[in-house]
Amino acid sequence: MNTNTSRQNPAEWDEDAQLLSHTARDLPMGRHQFHKERLMDRIQQEQRTRTAAVPEKTGRFRLPRPAIVLPAVAAALTGAVIAVVAMPAGNGAGSGGVATGPALTTTIGAATTKGVPQLLDRISLAAAETSHPAVKPGQYIYIESRTADTFTKSVGDKTTLASHELHRREIWNSPDGTKGWLIDPAVNDSPEGETLSLPDEQGNPRKAGLNGPSYDYLAKLTTDPDALLAKIYKEEKGHGNSPDQQAFTTIGDLLGESYPPAELYSALFKAAAKIPGVVVVQDAVDAVGRHGVAVARLDETSGEREEWIFDRKSHVFLGERSVQVKETRGEDSVIKPGTVTYTSAIMNRAIVDGIKQTPSQAG
Repeated sequence: MNTNTSRQNPAEWDEDAQLLSHTARDLPMGRHQFHKERLMDRIQQEQRTRTAAVPEKTGRFRLPRPAIVLPAVAAALTGAVIAVVAMPAGNGAGSGGVATGPALTTTIGAATTKGVPQLLDRISLAAAETSHPAVKPGQYIYIESRTADTFTKSVGDKTTLASHELHRREIWNSPDGTKGWLIDPAVNDSPEGETLSLPDEQGNPRKAGLNGPSYDYLAKLTTDPDALLAKIYKEEKGHGNSPDQQAFTTIGDLLGESYPPAELYSALFKAAAKIPGVVVVQDAVDAVGRHGVAVARLDETSGEREEWIFDRKSHVFLGERSVQVKETRGEDSVIKPGTVTYTSAIMNRAIVDGIKQTPSQAG
């Protein structure tokens, strides 16, 4: 996934803030919110721990982003240069109280181009048959997931890897995308979460787009795979490490914290089958340990492989992960092949009648 950031120290934040509005298009809308959440969280931690005895250098987070939501105030942030400070774990708590631990690792599964079209065709058929009730005005799309990630942490001249351990994430979004709520202990200071019902930087309601889609926006997209893929390539031009990788990432974003209508959901997989470099990984594991088959693609620049994981029999989407599969150089050389930089598992996706309401509460 496209998660490149640069190392900085807190003294550089003010200077970089002046540049963000000019470089916001370096990272699509769907990624801005994720990095905004991490950045704000790290700045708050830095402010709370300025008297720490051991100063730390900036760490680089190699994290994919949640795909949707997303107060457009995040558009003021760029993904090309994000100031992120990795602070000491202290009593074992990470950001927002999430425990930290060692780097997440896995055995790198073998990848093959054999059977890619057939697998994506089966996934597309399963998606078309999935019940996708329409979302009505006043209702909310509720998505519950489990997520974890690995990040770099520098103390003095020593850089090591650490992880935010597996934790629960819940998000609510209105069909027009203007109202929402997020509960994620790795992001929120309060266990109650925080509102996502924020205007854009001009004070206007957020305008949905391909990388910050609402349900209403997705319902209007073409379901012709060729036209859909052409739109993605056109709108994503200049983003990511390559056009093909960015197209794959954009489609992958819509599988997580999004709710595409059934016809579009099916068309996304047919479009993915047309992207060069897509492979199959016969055994991949989501964040909660469920084994499945993955549709994947290697980002040749970062050396990370993005994997969409599906149940082997039902072909239901289980989750995703990013795995480092190539050696890196320089500051990122500490991230060895087999490192899981991000992992998630979708636990529940439903339509509810109120913000912060869960399916169980709805009866």
